[in-house]
Amino acid sequence: MKAADENFEFQKVIVVLGFTLLVIKYIAYFLTGSVAIFTDATESIVNVVAACIGMYALYLSAQPPDKTHPFGHGKIEIISSAIEGTMIMVAGALIILESVNSFFNPGEISDLDIGLVLVALAAVANYVVGRIAIRKGRKSRSPALEASGKHLCSDTYSSIGILIGLVVVYIAMWAGYDARWLDSSIAVVFGVIIMYTGFGVIRKSADDTMDRADEDLIEEVSEIINEYRHDDWIDVYNLRLIKYGPKIYIDMKVVFPRTMTVEMEHEEKMEIDEAVMARYGDSVETSINCIPCSDFHCRHCSRNCFQRAMPFESRLEWSPTKMVNPRTHAPGNLVTIKQE
Repeated sequence: MKAADENFEFQKVIVVLGFTLLVIKYIAYFLTGSVAIFTDATESIVNVVAACIGMYALYLSAQPPDKTHPFGHGKIEIISSAIEGTMIMVAGALIILESVNSFFNPGEISDLDIGLVLVALAAVANYVVGRIAIRKGRKSRSPALEASGKHLCSDTYSSIGILIGLVVVYIAMWAGYDARWLDSSIAVVFGVIIMYTGFGVIRKSADDTMDRADEDLIEEVSEIINEYRHDDWIDVYNLRLIKYGPKIYIDMKVVFPRTMTVEMEHEEKMEIDEAVMARYGDSVETSINCIPCSDFHCRHCSRNCFQRAMPFESRLEWSPTKMVNPRTHAPGNLVTIKQE
């Protein structure tokens, strides 16, 4: 099963979990009348809606390229992530408004023991599924699945804070003190935390929309090229990566000996393709621009060549920083030469 299909199937689990926990949390709210539990239940509504949007985004992202979308549909995951971040912020704002109102008009709180158990069970389920979703989303480079996982984990952290606060309220009520104001205060604090989480999701979506460089991915690709490099790969530069959901598009310029035929260059390009696909499978596409060498490249080319203009000195060292440089590593550019 492809990674995109696996992500879609796992998102179904998140949707089912969201509906189940929504019911459990509202049962806890109606039993206790706690505003803090109400905030947790309200965020669960956002979880369910966002999970459904994420599921559709993952379904669409898995569709193959077509005439109107030649690069596929992966960008829909970024849109889904931005929508989810917005919904998280709206939920946080509504929680704060309801909590402020409840602070000045407190209601009765009862059966906190049952409510605490229900919220605790929901928090554990959210955290386990959320961590799995984040791990799977990062592994398959799926913004939608990763955002769903972060949303579930943020819900867990909110639940933990609410649980701690409600335990204090429960002890205070057992001791005969009126601590209903603390219930609303806790809800305000975690409403702010929820809004901050939503802002972080939106900011990441904006970065992905503008194709911000993924430094970790660039590091991985540079390691692959260095691991599989041939003597005929004189220089690699202008490395660029674009992510469309789980799909990666790699563009680079490679300097080959100018005595190579088109067929020989094609064989070398296939070697690079195979090296990259060995790591990422069919989720990657490469575009390689073959550049003929110049006289100054002779110092870094060990190939036996009748057109050699100067003796071989050493191979160029390819680091991620140098490989993303838009210019070849010619004399005058500040590069490190690796002595052999």
